[in-house]
Amino acid sequence: MKKIVLAIDSFKGCLTSEEVEQCVAEEIHRLHPQCQTVAIPIADGGEGMLDTLINAMQGQIIYTRAHDPLMRMRTTRYGILGNQQTAVIEMAEINGLTTLSPTERNPMETSTYGTGELIKEALEKGFRRFIIGIGGSATNDAGMGMMQALGARLYDKEGNELGQGGKIMKHIARIDLNLLHPALKETSFTVACDVQNPFYGPQGAAYVFAKQKGATDEQIHLLDKGMQHLARLIEQDFHIYINEVKGAGAAGGLGGAFHVLLKSRLQSGIELLLDTVGFDEQIKDADLVITGEGKADRQTCEGKVPAGVLKRATKAGIPTLLLAGKTEDRDLLEKMGFCRIIQISPDTLSPEQAIQPDIARENIRKATQCAFKTMQPLPPAPHVSGHQEQA
Repeated sequence: MKKIVLAIDSFKGCLTSEEVEQCVAEEIHRLHPQCQTVAIPIADGGEGMLDTLINAMQGQIIYTRAHDPLMRMRTTRYGILGNQQTAVIEMAEINGLTTLSPTERNPMETSTYGTGELIKEALEKGFRRFIIGIGGSATNDAGMGMMQALGARLYDKEGNELGQGGKIMKHIARIDLNLLHPALKETSFTVACDVQNPFYGPQGAAYVFAKQKGATDEQIHLLDKGMQHLARLIEQDFHIYINEVKGAGAAGGLGGAFHVLLKSRLQSGIELLLDTVGFDEQIKDADLVITGEGKADRQTCEGKVPAGVLKRATKAGIPTLLLAGKTEDRDLLEKMGFCRIIQISPDTLSPEQAIQPDIARENIRKATQCAFKTMQPLPPAPHVSGHQEQA
């Protein structure tokens, strides 16, 4: 092999996209010094999207302060693309899981208010075009906190104004948009989301994602009931059946708020990123593409980084190898068409150990060595059959 392209997502809570790709590239060069590697730091709308876009488009980072998921002021950041016309906001920077300790996570209480504050600041600086990444959230408030920061008022049936968090959804009787920031009327949002889950239900925001955000089984049930209540109110007042909108359940319903209340376009995060970094051009003449993420499972099929990379590489006739910290639902991953599926962390390793950066780096090196010890020619992408291996 003469050229290998690396497009690997971050291993969340462990290593960045750049760090993972550096480990893989170093091992490839050690085994095969003549092989060219092209590293493309990548993200799917969650953590890493801001830096990826700013680096790709020669933009700049703006530091400011806003409220975290528990309404504490903290320093955060957003970006401006090099054209000086588009603001980039990664909601995980201010309202993401990584802003909270494990014991602080509770989607009944967490809010997207800080995301709205970042949008408001950029609006008041004159920006009218936005790219918003909504992956990695700590919230399940259906974007109501964000809307409050932008001027919306939420009232219960007694006319009392409501506060923050997923707990308020079931109490909302009226959404008043009369005081929304006036600049929103002339603003466009492209929302990068990495999932297509509906607003509520068994595959909705609460049942699929709230547990990892700290919710108990009882809270998950209450959150879903709140989402159902809000969906009925939205249908009544805005004549939109939100549960039919793909991605409305992303970021605890934030995707739905963007679509319905801010008339935004929900787009695959990975497709947006791949277009921005010129992925199709960069993989020309490549013999192999390597993609990956911290955990590969059935959610990988739903628009995550590996799925988007595989789609583009297959179209170009280039085989794609998947590296993942852990793998589940391997039969589904195999059917996607990866030429090989390599699990990096041994099953005997606990999750707490697996995400230690030094341990992860060593496991990535071992997995790369396992994958490339022979470097035998691979069949072209449309005809590959999947194989699972564990380093």
